[in-house]
Amino acid sequence: MAWIRTKFGRTRVSGDQNKDRLGDLPECIILHILSFLSIQHAVQTCVLSTRWKHLWKRIPTITLNSFQFRTLKIFSVFLSKILSLHDTSTALHTFDIFRHRDIEPRLLKKFLNYVFYHNTHLKHLGISVNGDTALILSCVSSCRALTSLKLSLHPRGRDPTKTLFPNSLNLPLLTSLDLTNFAFCGDESGCADPFLAFTKLNTLVLRCCKVMDAQILSISSHTLVNFAMHHNSSLLAKIKLYVPTLSTFYYTGNHHIHEICGSGLSSIKKVNIKSRRFSASMEDALILFSWLLNFANIESLTVTSTVLQILSLVPDLFEVKLPSLHKLKSLKVKLIRIEEGSLLLLMEDAMLKKAAAKSPKEVEKLREAFETCLEPPAIPDGVVDFLQQNSPSAEVNIRTKYPSSFNLKQIEESIKGAKINNYRTRFSMPSSSKLPRLSLRSSSSVAPALAVKSASAAEPATAASPNLHLCLGEKDDKSSNKDEEEKHQHNTGSSLRDNGQ
Repeated sequence: MAWIRTKFGRTRVSGDQNKDRLGDLPECIILHILSFLSIQHAVQTCVLSTRWKHLWKRIPTITLNSFQFRTLKIFSVFLSKILSLHDTSTALHTFDIFRHRDIEPRLLKKFLNYVFYHNTHLKHLGISVNGDTALILSCVSSCRALTSLKLSLHPRGRDPTKTLFPNSLNLPLLTSLDLTNFAFCGDESGCADPFLAFTKLNTLVLRCCKVMDAQILSISSHTLVNFAMHHNSSLLAKIKLYVPTLSTFYYTGNHHIHEICGSGLSSIKKVNIKSRRFSASMEDALILFSWLLNFANIESLTVTSTVLQILSLVPDLFEVKLPSLHKLKSLKVKLIRIEEGSLLLLMEDAMLKKAAAKSPKEVEKLREAFETCLEPPAIPDGVVDFLQQNSPSAEVNIRTKYPSSFNLKQIEESIKGAKINNYRTRFSMPSSSKLPRLSLRSSSSVAPALAVKSASAAEPATAASPNLHLCLGEKDDKSSNKDEEEKHQHNTGSSLRDNGQ
């Protein structure tokens, strides 16, 4: 019998309560638990007891990220020791390495030799390095048991060359493919269709990719459910999809919005469109509009405010009767401020044209306002109504990390036509029966004041159920800084995950 001291005095503890329950687990269960840790954390468990000293050498997963080390030299030394000390008799099923910047040729070969040794058991492989891409792809092609593959390959140095995706890559069991910085070769017809060999593919993610000697990327699959495109080249002008099972589509635009056509698009239920780019054209607006027509059965739509601003540039948009979006249940908008670029100029020009339809005096007043730093609305008037015209009960959520950067009152007024009448906030006092409550979720110090101000300015409720939540302080996208973006791409558990939701 043992005793422990508490604030109430000494308490008798039975022998069972002193027992090392974790240490008494079977080794297979402990190894399974350790497999959820990064390898450097797993190694640290060797100090727990004699039994744990060598357990980490037999875990079936190795995950290493150079951002978790103080210097790249420390990372290289650690990786080299792991490759030397890990028990080669253990069937390795996951190996994920992220090495920021160039990797030493000697260390790369040692790593690839280890991967090759375990290629018959390896299920999940992730390689993000700057090194000999031909050598890496040769090793990858030997891993025929792979079900998940994530590659972000760049040549050594500052060479901007894309890595050519091999048409000969044959991985019959592959269900998830994530590619960064690849180029796909087109055929004589000007079309590239590089994924035909992957007959079990369920998830496909393309980042910073392009098509060579062609302008069309074709994706044909009867098994693809999730598809994501992020920051791909403007040289890739059109995407042809033949995906009858596709359910989710994620898109992040950079300098170009790609035209999408094909069959099976009506099966898509969830769409997420992000655009931090502030250069836009009328062509971009028309392409976005065509997406809404093609994605007819969307249930969840997430966009940035810049997407709505680009969409509002479509001529006579609000006179169009949409044949789609009848099943829309959720519309989420992430507010992004534009300070310069062609989108800002196009928005101002559109506002001036509307003012000109009223009177020259209105135009002059608006020009003066622009000169005194008036900005176009983050959510153009009527655009939410337009998206909700076939699903008026769809819930609208507006989110921002920077509430002080926006005219929230203007945003509230722009969505009145969407029958929004009830706002709730965790900062506001219990509201009276005459006043709606404002929903403001924020960690910002200005949020309480904004909540009180907005709630006091709200009008009496006239419609039925609430369908808007104005949410402040939600997690925004990662910094555009290249290092941070690379870190985010590697650490995200799923490449399709919407961080802002």
